[in-house]
Amino acid sequence: MRAVVVTEPGADFEVVERDVPDPGPDEVRVAVDACGICHSDSYVKAGGFPGLEYPRVPGHEVAGHVDSVGENVTAWSEGDRVGAGWHGGHCFTCDPCRRGQFLQCENAEITGLTFDGGYAEYATVPAEALARIPDDLDAVDAAPLLCAGVTTFNALRNSGAQPGDLVAVQGIGGLGHLGLQYAHAAGFETVALSRSPDKRDLALELGADHFVDASAEDAADALQELGGARVVLGTAPSASAIESVVGGLGIDGELVVVGVPHEAAEIDVQQLVMSRSAVEGWASGHARDSQDTLEFSALRDVTPTVETYPLEEAEAAYDRMMENEARFRAVLEP
Repeated sequence: MRAVVVTEPGADFEVVERDVPDPGPDEVRVAVDACGICHSDSYVKAGGFPGLEYPRVPGHEVAGHVDSVGENVTAWSEGDRVGAGWHGGHCFTCDPCRRGQFLQCENAEITGLTFDGGYAEYATVPAEALARIPDDLDAVDAAPLLCAGVTTFNALRNSGAQPGDLVAVQGIGGLGHLGLQYAHAAGFETVALSRSPDKRDLALELGADHFVDASAEDAADALQELGGARVVLGTAPSASAIESVVGGLGIDGELVVVGVPHEAAEIDVQQLVMSRSAVEGWASGHARDSQDTLEFSALRDVTPTVETYPLEEAEAAYDRMMENEARFRAVLEP
């Protein structure tokens, strides 16, 4: 098979030939139909993730079909359409696992980091890490939903927002363009917050009821004029952007951050106290969360905007994503 590998931190992607891997007793071999490129793949490309071993095949937005199953696997059969996201398996025995918090497993595996991922024609994945892909959802569309999709969908459905509440999505990019669609489909009064006024028409097409040009007006003031946000989904990885919307939260409002900035954000605690509001973070989800995301997306026709590339162009696709030039997700088709 062909696979894209990183041989050491900072090295270029290399397309190599490898033996097709055999699944272990509790694993499934997936024939990869599509694999999304995510900013978190930089952990492999640049290094810095604890315990990461090289060479490594990146990719944690894997959509494909079951090619072979291990001897202990009964939940999956050859031909099943499946996907694997960031959460690549759990131990079942640590305290978070015993409480059903599989994403917080103390011994969690991560697809494309602790084992080889989807920048390849085949990948082996622990059986418990797989989500079923609906028949009417294309693999190229499904792949980004296994990271960007589940992150935004899961964050919104686990917030305190109810249908009709004012929900703002900050940033209209790889995460935000999906968050807008989910917010609209969930019945929220949806606000798009962006510093790019040229994204107004797109935001409205994706389901926004209001567009706030944060480069021309104060985003917090604009949200308060609309009644105060029950939830702001922070997808822009910018500390200043995060700081700018705290004042726009309504009573018991939540700023749910899913885009992680490199620098620390300074929060006005008095604003939180006076409005009984909160700033919190959210990380993607486990396999069942991913499957819920895929099923909801198919039901409500939520799809990512993608650019597709062959394996040989992984470097160029990765660079476009890192330089924020991709619109809005880059997907490899092995």
